[in-house]
Amino acid sequence: MNDILLSAKNLSVRFGGVLAVNNVSFDVKRGEVFTLIGPNGAGKTTVFNLISRIYTPTTGTIDYAGPDGMLRLTDQAPHQIANLGIARTFQNIELFEHATVLQNLLIGRHTHRKTGLWSELFFTGKT
Repeated sequence: MNDILLSAKNLSVRFGGVLAVNNVSFDVKRGEVFTLIGPNGAGKTTVFNLISRIYTPTTGTIDYAGPDGMLRLTDQAPHQIANLGIARTFQNIELFEHATVLQNLLIGRHTHRKTGLWSELFFTGKT
């Protein structure tokens, strides 16, 4: 059985004349804690933005072992990536200043909702 969950191959991205990420490859295995380390400006955040499809790679591919087999993330729209449960967070202390901690946590929950408007309003569960 293939234990690779996420595979990035030869990722590069350019912003105008600036090469922000150059030929990066790695595999993340199931159950593995995987980190990217490096100094400020090394491209760590850019790699996360490539995985979540905030940015489109200039070259390379990203594959993900989804529920239906391997899926090419670089062919998917950002909202499709979020529907797979792949997302990034930001280093903000507060996302929405006047929201509670719980409200801030629930902000992205709608992407996993399996119910409709009426069942949500009346707490009837899945219909």
